[in-house]
Amino acid sequence: MGVNRMKPTVDLSVIIVNYNTKDLLRACLSTVFDSELRSYTMEVFVSDNASSDGSKQMVGKEYPQVRVIENSKNLGFAAANNQGLKMAQGRYVVLLNSDTEVSPDTFSTMIEYMDENKDVGGATCKLVLADGKIDPACHRGFPTPWASFTYYAGLEKLFPRSRLFSKYHLGYKDPDTIHDVDVISGAFFWVRQEIISSVGLLDEDYFMYAEDIDWAYRIRTAGWRIVYNPTTTTLHRKKQSGRSHASKAQRIKTQLLFHKNNKLFYTKHYAKQYSPVLTFLIYFVFDVRMFFLKYFSL
Repeated sequence: MGVNRMKPTVDLSVIIVNYNTKDLLRACLSTVFDSELRSYTMEVFVSDNASSDGSKQMVGKEYPQVRVIENSKNLGFAAANNQGLKMAQGRYVVLLNSDTEVSPDTFSTMIEYMDENKDVGGATCKLVLADGKIDPACHRGFPTPWASFTYYAGLEKLFPRSRLFSKYHLGYKDPDTIHDVDVISGAFFWVRQEIISSVGLLDEDYFMYAEDIDWAYRIRTAGWRIVYNPTTTTLHRKKQSGRSHASKAQRIKTQLLFHKNNKLFYTKHYAKQYSPVLTFLIYFVFDVRMFFLKYFSL
């Protein structure tokens, strides 16, 4: 369902969800405000999910121009982003993880590209991991049963450039050229304001994980293009608060959410497209994964 919007008053709205990542958030905001915006204007929101590490105080002291949304509990990624999306007045909106650091030209480059390509509804720059490699989550195909099978079975790793076996991460496409993709990462998810009006907000049934896949699916289904633009980059210090967390209990919790929400995406968008037998097998795999995580990983 679409959302009624006021006329945009700035060029770009930046929305950052934070949960106990004060130092990462500080580094992220530093790069945001060091951006070479040229004549473009920007507003920044931090939606804080009841952090206890002094994040809110840091933002208030060091970045008073940021609009902080203070939540009394952890609402999850989708719901916290939606708070910012409802308030955003930019022609463009970017969802930005607190563990990212944008390059100086990233925002101006993306604005200019979107201004020149009116049929593009969503886009991302090239996300680069700390080791210099591309973050594969910014360059994905839809997780169809075949694409998911070839990925988890290791066929994509064996044949990374194959159109048949690398549909999950689109390895047959040149990562150094601009081209269409199906799914981009919620760590840097750029949309034009019309997307919020026509497609709607993130689906809050997803607490964390798969909400970006769901939004991309709805954007593509509505007839918009989604584009990967590697002419500018953003550093992504990935999994700092999730599946690579220092706490084993936290890692297990987020792994369970990962599988639960990917199963939810399949239920919402694919279950009716495939045979009941295949759907049963897919649910069985998800349920077995979650069972072993829950009872044999402690």
